Amino acid sequence: MTPSDSSQTDTMLPEPGFRESVDIMFNRAVKLMDLSPGLEEKIRVCNATYVVRFGVRLRGGIHTFTGYRAVHSEHMEPVKGGIRYALSVHQDEVEALAALMTYKCALVDAPFGGSKGGLCIDPRAWEEHELEQITRRFAYELIKRDLIHPAQNVPAPDMGTGEREMAWIADQYKRMHTTDINGAACVTGKPINAGGINGRTEATGRGVQYALREFFRHPEDVARARLDGTLAGKRVIVQGLGNVGYHAAKFLSEEDGALVTGIIEHDGSVYREAGLDVEDVKQWIVSHGGLKGYPEATYAADGATLLEHECDILIPAALEGTLHRGNAARIKAPLIVEAANGPTTAGADEILRDKGVVIIPDMYANAGGVTVSYFEWVKNLSHIRFGRMERRAEEARHQMLVNELERLDDMLEHRWSMTPDFKEKYLRGSDELELVRSGLDDTMRTAYQAMRKVWHEHAGVQDLRTAAYLVSIRKVADSYRAKGL
Repeated sequence: MTPSDSSQTDTMLPEPGFRESVDIMFNRAVKLMDLSPGLEEKIRVCNATYVVRFGVRLRGGIHTFTGYRAVHSEHMEPVKGGIRYALSVHQDEVEALAALMTYKCALVDAPFGGSKGGLCIDPRAWEEHELEQITRRFAYELIKRDLIHPAQNVPAPDMGTGEREMAWIADQYKRMHTTDINGAACVTGKPINAGGINGRTEATGRGVQYALREFFRHPEDVARARLDGTLAGKRVIVQGLGNVGYHAAKFLSEEDGALVTGIIEHDGSVYREAGLDVEDVKQWIVSHGGLKGYPEATYAADGATLLEHECDILIPAALEGTLHRGNAARIKAPLIVEAANGPTTAGADEILRDKGVVIIPDMYANAGGVTVSYFEWVKNLSHIRFGRMERRAEEARHQMLVNELERLDDMLEHRWSMTPDFKEKYLRGSDELELVRSGLDDTMRTAYQAMRKVWHEHAGVQDLRTAAYLVSIRKVADSYRAKGL
């Protein structure tokens, strides 16, 4: 069979769905483990899925909405996972996302089980005050079943939701639990003035940046992707310039010297070989509702074709199933970073692995969001912002050192001096944002090192995704065994 015949055969094969893809990848990993069939099944299945249907009086009539909250694993509690608003929301998707949350939390050592929620709605079809009514009623249905609770189930933003919706949910919880002193911890991703944490909005995109930085610290891993050197000058194509894609592209281009040559959005794509100004593109989308007409680059209405363009790093940062059997064989990027949840189907994953493409998997690459959500939850439970107790003490200790250096400088008759801005930088104590970024960086480094150890040392592991599943499943299994299962 020729390569073209093989490609045609792959295209004609039935595409596994999102949930089926997660199960396929899970099964591939557990074949390499020594788990009892019973424990393997316990880890794989979704513990419970709750479907709520509720009515809200809007625009002179009653509108009925359907919402979901899936709890995949309670090996640790509370369980954690976002709530998305989209017309595409359905039970299988929510359960697959909940499973990914279980493995993601285990991989980055966030002490949560996995959960996910969704509301079948187009948020753009409703005014803000209407969305608030809908959100509060949805929250009410979940709260009264303890599906939103600081000690049991803690949601966060996802596609179609953000700080605003999280603030409404938190307020609804407090109205229903007026004496719960930890009420603010019932949900994360809140605005700063409502108990949020600095760095949460950028967290998932920042995590993608830290994931790539850690990958490029290991020349052996970079060589496996047929690349070399550092991130500087690497050509990057980003699919989806929402919150995650925007921050990842912005940080990689502004701080690491990468060239974002292509951006794909819902209405097409723009490409510029010399690199795009990510901030300028974002402002154009905000002002015009899409990429069409952007003057500083070449526009194409069929944005999906840009996925197949030559680049060094491809970052799918939108919906699941972006890379599938129909296009996987034509993907030219040697390195893919999954900023979205499930952007690569199981069928595409197999094709890309056979081609030698290195994939930094979603359960690791986009774990920045849940990591900083964990920090926010801890902040809410401790009732104090990070840095408040130690920042000035840190500055005082640094001041002692600077004073001593200046005294020695005087004694040596100014034969040496400090770098002009050293004193200012060294004396400044770490604020909450710096501490959050430090914690996120440490988390992404540690998780990657755990994955690559398995990747390089386990004979049966050929890719980072399998390595990530092995690390995660082992931790979940250990938790269940400790419970006596």
